[in-house]
Amino acid sequence: MGTIRLQGISKQYGGQVVLDGIDLELHSGRTVGLVGPNGAGKTTLLRLILGQEQPEMGTVTRSRDVRVGYLPQEPEIAEDKTLHDEVISVFDEVFELETRMHDLSERMAQASGSELDTLMTDYDRVNEQFIAAGGYEYETRLREVLGGLGFTEGEMSRPVSVLSGGQKCRAALARLLLQDSTYLLLDEPTNHLDIDAVRWLERYLASHHGGAAIISHDRYLLDRTVDGIIEVDRRQVAYFPGNYTNYVKTSQLRALTQDREYARDQAFIEKERAFIAKHLAGQRTREAQGRRARLERRIAAGEFTLEKTSQKKELRFQFDVEVPQGRYLIEAEGLRKGYEDLPLFSEVRLAISGGQRIGITGPNGTGKSTLLKVLVGEIEADDGSVRIDAKAQVGYFAQDGRELDPDSNVLASILDVRPDFSEERARGLLGRFQFGGEAAFKRVGTLSGGEQSRVRLLRLLLKNPNVLILDEPTNHLDIPSREALEAALGDYPGTILAVSHDRYFLDRVADELLVMRSGGHQHFRGNYTRYVEQLERTRASAGEEAASGKPARAAKTGRKKGPARTGGAPRSEYDRMDLEALEQLIMEHEEQLANCHAQFARSDVVKDKDALAAVQDEVARLESVLAEASAAWERKAE
Repeated sequence: MGTIRLQGISKQYGGQVVLDGIDLELHSGRTVGLVGPNGAGKTTLLRLILGQEQPEMGTVTRSRDVRVGYLPQEPEIAEDKTLHDEVISVFDEVFELETRMHDLSERMAQASGSELDTLMTDYDRVNEQFIAAGGYEYETRLREVLGGLGFTEGEMSRPVSVLSGGQKCRAALARLLLQDSTYLLLDEPTNHLDIDAVRWLERYLASHHGGAAIISHDRYLLDRTVDGIIEVDRRQVAYFPGNYTNYVKTSQLRALTQDREYARDQAFIEKERAFIAKHLAGQRTREAQGRRARLERRIAAGEFTLEKTSQKKELRFQFDVEVPQGRYLIEAEGLRKGYEDLPLFSEVRLAISGGQRIGITGPNGTGKSTLLKVLVGEIEADDGSVRIDAKAQVGYFAQDGRELDPDSNVLASILDVRPDFSEERARGLLGRFQFGGEAAFKRVGTLSGGEQSRVRLLRLLLKNPNVLILDEPTNHLDIPSREALEAALGDYPGTILAVSHDRYFLDRVADELLVMRSGGHQHFRGNYTRYVEQLERTRASAGEEAASGKPARAAKTGRKKGPARTGGAPRSEYDRMDLEALEQLIMEHEEQLANCHAQFARSDVVKDKDALAAVQDEVARLESVLAEASAAWERKAE
């Protein structure tokens, strides 16, 4: 098993120590997540492993069989080629072998006797190398990776220079994944990935035979892919076996234990020091001197716990929110929106009452943010209507909000919306949102994007709206900030409608989902984990059906049943089905449609006209079925 070993590593910048005497081993075949506050040294660790940074003390060694691949947060990629040609350049060694095989073939055609035997032996050796390097499947692998990361067939022929920053980052990730490195160093790999691409990356990492170290704020990814968590904090590292959720539980238990030890040790030290102070100048001077020497030796030897982890009691939000009951606060009927040749969504219906908590998720380009803008009246729908109840007090968090005064400081920005707060109370809440101490007086214009997002979110919560409409509220936030937001929303009694790619956030905040895809949308009762479990059950049932030739048993969904349509002849065969059967059919066909779209990324399909036509026909058939079945479901739900 390949090993990367860091021994006695110390690193500093400008006299500030970032890492101090750390020891760490990473093994191929195991995946770990790196977590910790921003600036704690996580990226520095990766750069030390690569040799891009040198430690002041200590050594970094790698086994000979470890080939390291690295994805930085802001990767560089050549812009003078098309996306396809730039990414496929990772196979240059394969192309060289292919050229050698071609040359040998031409020489073999002209040779005879012993020369031919020698050439055939050389050809067999090169061919074996070509096969081992994936020579007969590199085009297929390229399209699978690019397709999995969300690139369409048309985008593959576009020049890299015209791609967005996010697309360039995804292209760099594709290059890395195709390099067959035995150990991957990934620094925020899910930046710029939508929810489908992140799920694809999770499946890729699960099948990756090498190891990986992943810096990520995506806690759901860390839950599903890692074998252990490395916490980087206060110049040290600590290893926790298991996934992120296990790390949280274990670290909380360690913190409680440390706090108990701190209280016990402080009581002992204070008692000893009181004895020493009382008797140092009296009849028991020698005893007091001896006890003082022993105490100082024990403290110097680290026998006592001298730091407390939880110095402050966590503040809870107190919302003064009136939540109207028995009425819909937001109603939308038949919403449709698109731009020129890009349809986004159609026939969206919403009826949102007080206290509902709805998460909106799905791939990029399906109109999630646009839907929120339609609901709050920033843009008009092409068709349909929106009604906001008179008692709805809507608070809207946009991705690109600019409502902060750059010349104000953080504390003043909070007191601006809550002048009734004392400075002490405002600073307490700011501390919960990672603005403790002097950070409360930082000028807003100097804050990072993530820091400004935290200020905007806190201002919004303190305005006490009874409806929160949030567009990617966890973007730019580190894990402590996300957890602070989730805790605050846990106290919130009003209605939440939130667009998010953060699946951990959706699990903690949403009770139901609106899943938006290019082929339509789906309502689901339950959080994101339950939604994924249902998809996996459906996929497994479909596999059993294909293997046995028998129809799969329908799985229950979370939708509410509506009254069945009565009277008159059925409008289609789907009108004869009940709601549960329709829901199951729709989910199965959505999954089949997604699988068909994935076929377009396969070179064997693209190059075969008949196979391509068959896939296109199947897509058309599935879309037709989905349209009819969805219409039937809508009629029954009424």
